[in-house]
Amino acid sequence: MTVKVRFFARFRELLGTDILAEPGTGTAISTLVKDIAQHKKEGYDAIFDDNGAFREFVIVMRNGKRVEIPDAGKTVVADGDEIAVFPPVAGG
Repeated sequence: MTVKVRFFARFRELLGTDILAEPGTGTAISTLVKDIAQHKKEGYDAIFDDNGAFREFVIVMRNGKRVEIPDAGKTVVADGDEIAVFPPVAGG
C-alpha cells in the first residue's frame, strides 16, 4: 500500500513534502505522520506534544476532508490516500 503525506508551510520546511510512505495494514493517520516526523526532531516537536499527541492547532486532512485530531488515532489509511498536515492558518 502506498500513501502520500504532504506537509505545508512551516511543516514543509522542517519535514519536506510529497512523501510516499508504505504503511502496514491498519495503520492510523497519527501513527503514519508520527513515523515520518520522527526522522527530524524539530519537525516532530512542531507537530506533536510531549505525550506524542497532535498539537491542538495542527490541521490534518485525508483526501481533502478534515480529520478531527481525536479521530486521527483511529482513522486507518488506505492505499492511494493523501494525508495533508497543516500548521494553523491565519489570514486577513
